[in-house]
Amino acid sequence: MGKVVMYSSVSVDGFVADEDDQPGPLFDWLSSGDVPLDESGELKVSQTSYDHTRAYWDQIAVTIVGRHVFDLTDGWGGKPPGGVDHVVVVSHRPMPEGWDPEAPFHFVDGVEAAVAKAQELAGDRLVEVAAGDVGGQVLAAGLVDEVRMDVVPVVFGSGKRYFGSVHAQHLLEDPDVVIQGNRVLHLRYRVRR
Repeated sequence: MGKVVMYSSVSVDGFVADEDDQPGPLFDWLSSGDVPLDESGELKVSQTSYDHTRAYWDQIAVTIVGRHVFDLTDGWGGKPPGGVDHVVVVSHRPMPEGWDPEAPFHFVDGVEAAVAKAQELAGDRLVEVAAGDVGGQVLAAGLVDEVRMDVVPVVFGSGKRYFGSVHAQHLLEDPDVVIQGNRVLHLRYRVRR
């Protein structure tokens, strides 16, 4: 099975969005360079960020998100973001009325079921868990192998926390990836078992 990686861009003080669910400048680094990150040409980063991020994104098969993120994005119009193959949505509610059942989105009740479904779909490739409440729940359940974050030089002061409502201590190894890009610091920590 592939690794389970918790990931997001994050403010220096640990927030993935402000109180109104807005990312503010957290994604500015995705337009701070001159190297296209994807085929759209809209995302342009430094060569250093491209080398790191593209290699990571190419390994992701499935992304796990909560229903809140799914609703905020309108389910990305039924097309998984970032070129991933599938999205697993943690939700106690059924898929939205009129949702295309052929779209590669899978609705499950609970984080354990989400990780199991994602790993089944991903095979040996990576499962990415969006940081925030669902990511924090997956970490608390002991199902996260790595924590990756793109730390952006901004302080929000309050908002939606990277680790959600995790209240217990979880030890991480020393960072084994520390890469400075334009307006971002890419970090990777393995979860200590």
